[in-house]
Amino acid sequence: MNKIIEFKNVSFSYDEGEDSVISDLNIEFYEGQFTCVLGHNGSGKSTMAKLINALLVPSTGNVISFGYDTSDEDNEINIRRKIGMVFQNPDNQIVATIVEDDVAFGPENLGLPREEIRKRVDDALKMVDMYEYRHHEPHRLSGGQKQRVAIAGIIAMQTKCIVLDEPTAMLDPKGRKEVMEALHKLKDELGITIILVTHFMDEAVKADRVIVMNSGEVKLDGTPLQVFSEAELLSSIGLTVPKPLELAVELEKQGIRFSSAPLTAEEFTEEFKKLVN
Repeated sequence: MNKIIEFKNVSFSYDEGEDSVISDLNIEFYEGQFTCVLGHNGSGKSTMAKLINALLVPSTGNVISFGYDTSDEDNEINIRRKIGMVFQNPDNQIVATIVEDDVAFGPENLGLPREEIRKRVDDALKMVDMYEYRHHEPHRLSGGQKQRVAIAGIIAMQTKCIVLDEPTAMLDPKGRKEVMEALHKLKDELGITIILVTHFMDEAVKADRVIVMNSGEVKLDGTPLQVFSEAELLSSIGLTVPKPLELAVELEKQGIRFSSAPLTAEEFTEEFKKLVN
């Protein structure tokens, strides 16, 4: 896999003289991967997300995004054409009064021909299953729908990577499900690199890679199964394992042995069926 983002000995503090939020971080992200970054509040995960596309720049060290050093202001435009960002509050990301106009905002700023903008907007809205809402007013949409419109705006820019900073934190379960399905579709069908910062364990179980941060450092980095197998370490930094795995562990204490560790409800159901049949 191609390396697209690299942190080289990166430290960051918001104010000079204060403790670092990120401490001597070395990590790489790869093209086409779906990566989830987990950690409790204050772990540094959101700061890391903002460092990726130059919303913040390192206090020391370097972040290289698609070959561009984020510390060089001249690189900002090129970086943000490659990397789009979605934030927690969907209402803060809407800039127009009609859905399709909001999605067109980015491509219009690129000075693209009208026909190209029209195609990009339609394709992007279809990709996140919001095409039928293209003439709606954004403020009348649900939280999950608003986030999908925000994601469509990034797709229309034809970015190669989307960084999402807790995009489902303010959504209900239905909205969370809609957003997660859209993200996996983008990764699977368009090959877009997804970097998802979240505190929901269940959002990480279908990722290619899970990174766990604590006190500005990476504590775990591996597949979902590798990471969630470290239940004791996760507990020590205030995190839990996904509910299906937690239930399986409790059942195993009662002598009910699973043949593999279930991370999703579907996997748990399949494993349990094997035990009772």
